[in-house]
Amino acid sequence: MSVEFIFRLIGMVLFGILGVYVGERIANFSDPNNLLYYQILVGLVGALAGLVLTPFLTTRPVKALRVILGRVSVQTLLGGLLGLLAGLILAALLAFPLSLLPEPFGNILPFIGALIMGYLGVMVFIMRQNEIFSLFRLNLPAKSSAEPPPAESSRTILLDTSVIIDGRIADIARTGFLMGSLLIPRFILNELQFIADSPDSLRRQRGRRGMEVLAQLQKNALLPVRISDIDVEGVREVDDKLVILARQLRAPILTNDYNLNRVAELQGVAVLNVNELANAVKSVLLPGEALNVNIIQEGKEPGQGVGYLDDGTMVVVEDGRDHINRNVFVIVTKVLQTAAGRMIFARPAEKHEIEEFSH
Repeated sequence: MSVEFIFRLIGMVLFGILGVYVGERIANFSDPNNLLYYQILVGLVGALAGLVLTPFLTTRPVKALRVILGRVSVQTLLGGLLGLLAGLILAALLAFPLSLLPEPFGNILPFIGALIMGYLGVMVFIMRQNEIFSLFRLNLPAKSSAEPPPAESSRTILLDTSVIIDGRIADIARTGFLMGSLLIPRFILNELQFIADSPDSLRRQRGRRGMEVLAQLQKNALLPVRISDIDVEGVREVDDKLVILARQLRAPILTNDYNLNRVAELQGVAVLNVNELANAVKSVLLPGEALNVNIIQEGKEPGQGVGYLDDGTMVVVEDGRDHINRNVFVIVTKVLQTAAGRMIFARPAEKHEIEEFSH
């Protein structure tokens, strides 16, 4: 039995009692002989109204408030609270002189002053929260140079399901290159659990690997991981929810999903793509450089052999078919950058080139 259903029952009873009372008042003014009829009729209308309207007066506003508070940073909430306290203190100081004014101003203006001062305090402290909190930081002891700057440490990064399943995010987090905190919405966790419970064995293994990666991330002290119940109302697709949430929080999305990457960029959302990071950190090779590569299979074209570098870069060797399962020295002839990654074309090195490479 849900909380909303319980509140509906309570509201139905309360509105029903209120309807009986209103029906009695109506009967006394119009037709006292039909008192019971009015009580039953208006009581039933009140009960029906309570059953329908109670969620909009109780649980729905609370859910909306939770969503709003979930989008607001801790610093903003603290700044608003300090501003409210400062505004109420000023209003209390002004209340006594305002109360000395003639009626009705002496009774009304202290209350209006409290509202205005509280509102102005909240607005001013929220608008200038960075400057206000920077004053407090000046009095704190010097921080270690290994600790990230405040602007970076307060950044929130949203995680996509695909990047959790991929697993490389755990290694990236351990390096300390990512600054801020990782935020995993509940709907991402639900999708990950759905994949882990899939009847398909491959999807089930990928989902369980994602759960293990998530557990490793939570143990990482360098990068805090938060799981939030924040959601986007009226949207069913997980990717759409993630993009809308990123826009609302002004947070980047960490993913390796090509389609999500493009959709997010079109909507002005910053994207941190793990595949682009992997391509960026691969070794840069120029035509004419020599490599030692292990050719492990045939290529698509006749006579070609294919090998891979330690970072996963494919090396296509012309006339390399005769060197399969052997380490050979090759000379880079062309480097091709594709959407899937970097591809290197090479040819087997001549004898004198091998001697130069050895020296």
